Amino acid sequence: MTVFKSVLLVLTLITANAAFGHAVVTHNSLKLKPVPVNLASEVELSFNSKVELDLSEVFLVSAGDKMQTITATPGEKPGQVLLHLPALEPGEYAIKLKIFAADGHLSEDLLRFFVKSTK
Repeated sequence: MTVFKSVLLVLTLITANAAFGHAVVTHNSLKLKPVPVNLASEVELSFNSKVELDLSEVFLVSAGDKMQTITATPGEKPGQVLLHLPALEPGEYAIKLKIFAADGHLSEDLLRFFVKSTK
């Protein structure tokens, strides 16, 4: 039983160490608040660690895999980031993230969302 506990402890430490090295999205406002049609809007992201926005890249991806850079600013809380979206027509979009955690590890993520007309 002692060997099992030792192995379990080692695996837990390895997993915990790997998790602290990457900025992972833990919350995004797209789930609660839809992006409005034809109005500029803001998306709030929360990460599990502080992020270095000066070294990070955020893109809006639209139909035909067209990518445009979007502005990201720090929020009021550590690990909070605000993304500033332009006015969008109805359709399918994604936010492509290349985020550097404060410790220098790069994380990439893709958040898909729809802009829907209320008619």
